[in-house]
Amino acid sequence: MITVHHLNNSRSQRILWLLEELGLEYDVKYYQRDPETMLAPASLRKIHPLGKSPVITDDELTLAESGAIIEYLVERYGDGRFAPPLDVPERLRYRYWLHYAEGSLMPPLLIKLVFDQMAEKSPFLLHPVVSAISQPVRSSFIDPQIKTHLDYLEAELANYPWFAGNEFTAADIQMSFPLESAVERAGLDDSRPKLMEWLARIHTRPAYQRAVKRGIEVESS
Repeated sequence: MITVHHLNNSRSQRILWLLEELGLEYDVKYYQRDPETMLAPASLRKIHPLGKSPVITDDELTLAESGAIIEYLVERYGDGRFAPPLDVPERLRYRYWLHYAEGSLMPPLLIKLVFDQMAEKSPFLLHPVVSAISQPVRSSFIDPQIKTHLDYLEAELANYPWFAGNEFTAADIQMSFPLESAVERAGLDDSRPKLMEWLARIHTRPAYQRAVKRGIEVESS
């Protein structure tokens, strides 16, 4: 039986979604972030030394990292679904987006989150100092980097409805977390209609909706 070690507000929601798409039975073990530090609890390090989520266990296997988990599940349980065949050009696109999501797109989004939280949580008297440090970095580096990525993705989806091509794949599942994060904190909106249309399409998938419901049920239990 597959167990997903699920941390609230984390990348592990993608794994629930993929498991729903695959139609697999699975258990979910829930972990709550510290409300002050937003870090995972120490109990998660008993499953994996880094204490990160997602982590899955599948019989004797313990596996971390979203991309690695997605590849493992698709290769072991997909039966040819959710990944293009090895001998077609779309397979390279599929592999590219699996790695791009965390390797290229998430870093500037994460840096933006850190700088935004610095500004929000700094003591009132230190706000001018924090702003003087963070604002130039955000305006000269972080925000332009995010804009470049979003413009690039918008242009890519002008050519294909899904990231790997004409068919939905697990690469779309991998790309969901950074793009949903971009809506929340990086200005992704209707000015980029292709990306917003893509988000609307994934949100209508029954497996996506079941995964969201499962995540809410687990977190509220």
